[in-house]
Amino acid sequence: MTITPDLEARILRYYHVEKWRAGTIARQLGVHHGTVERVLRQAGLPRLGAPLRTSKVDPYLPFILQTLAKFPTLTASRLYAMVVERGYRGSPHHFRHWMSLHRPRPPAEAYLRLRTLPGEQGQVDWAHFGSLRIGRAVRPLMAFVMVLSYSRGLYLHFCLDARMESFLRGHVGAFTAWQGLPRVLLYDNLRSAVLERRGDAIRFHPTLLEFAAHCRFEPRPVAPARGNEKGRVERAIRFVREAFFAARRFADLDDLNAQARAWCEGPAMDRPCPEDRRLSVREAFAQEAPRLLPLPAGDYPLLERVAVKIGKTPYARFDLNDYSVPHTHVRRQLVVLADPGQVRITDGVQVLATHPRSYDKGQQIEDPAHLQALVQTKRAARAHRGADYLAHAAPASILLLQRATERGGNLGSITAALGRLLQRYGAAELQAAITEALAQGVPHPNAVHLALERRRERRNQPPPIAIALPAHAQARNVPIQPHRLDTYDKLKDCSDE
Repeated sequence: MTITPDLEARILRYYHVEKWRAGTIARQLGVHHGTVERVLRQAGLPRLGAPLRTSKVDPYLPFILQTLAKFPTLTASRLYAMVVERGYRGSPHHFRHWMSLHRPRPPAEAYLRLRTLPGEQGQVDWAHFGSLRIGRAVRPLMAFVMVLSYSRGLYLHFCLDARMESFLRGHVGAFTAWQGLPRVLLYDNLRSAVLERRGDAIRFHPTLLEFAAHCRFEPRPVAPARGNEKGRVERAIRFVREAFFAARRFADLDDLNAQARAWCEGPAMDRPCPEDRRLSVREAFAQEAPRLLPLPAGDYPLLERVAVKIGKTPYARFDLNDYSVPHTHVRRQLVVLADPGQVRITDGVQVLATHPRSYDKGQQIEDPAHLQALVQTKRAARAHRGADYLAHAAPASILLLQRATERGGNLGSITAALGRLLQRYGAAELQAAITEALAQGVPHPNAVHLALERRRERRNQPPPIAIALPAHAQARNVPIQPHRLDTYDKLKDCSDE
């Protein structure tokens, strides 16, 4: 409850002049008795009125205070056990209440307000903003935040992880947006920045030190428990949560970052500058921009580099998904080079495969040329590939094939028939028709075909146009002219002569 000066004066007057008890004052003024006690305690005047009642704890107070002076963090339960051994017979709840009154409290620490020169310092931190679902994967939504200490210019970029590559990519984005960089960047005990800390000894991440040397800024750690040294970026994160992210709607990560960029360049720049309320952040940044360090001449490599082991199948597992590689490189150690939009798989200096990056989970990102080469090399892979493609397009086909196997069906012919239906009717229709056939207890392609036709007739759609068979299937239907046998008789006559 907020105490007005008038209410505080009335409480003190009733207590010290009229000799009212705290409970009487609370009832008459309509406030809580704790509020009255707090006003009296903060006034620091001697207590008047009825004398304090004696307590069972009083004889043990000298021992308790002496023990707390030596061991300030000793728990009340341990102190209670110690005084019980010395004859105390009071309630543990009453004892805890008295300990809360007499336990020494550390003095409040005051902090100096730190001021910086234009272009001198920036502060960096990660912030967690929940999670983002992409397909079957649930990715953490992290925000990279950098703020200039003088002008409070703000840079905000959202990522799906807090890896070192994303951390450095956030630096590059901030430097590019500001067309410069501060001379010093402050870091908390982030894993991306500080690997180990023992007292004043700091071991920075070697990649961050290499990046700092390339960009010519000084990475500097923040002292533990010093809120005034990195308060600017912490307040900036709170400002982002309240002024930008709260009730924000976005379609995907790219849309969210586009909105964040527009917000940083607009409303965040037009807010009053905390260092000088007469200026906006935009005006203060205009004063600071000429004093920033220039951008480095070359680009720093920001690719994520991961060594992967290729198993029996020609796929490289990276970030919860499988990416195809040429089948000639199975059972090999390869290297994945990834950026936010692309995944490259290399063998030394040779680039074997290039794929768009997927942030889903359990997906197979394939190059048709890789699989076609495998099919041509190993004929047995064709049937497996057909079943795998069918299961990916219509998951219900897995159960249909299992039930068909139990009835002794030919999996090869069933898979081929379902594949032809998939090409003619599409994945969604095939999935619905298989589900209908399974519900009727008939795991056969003919039942699926009938279900597809019934669904087509209900919508009054024309029959689908059959797609031409591939070359290897057409070759099976080519008529073969048998060789004349009388030529062999001529050869026999020649041999007799």
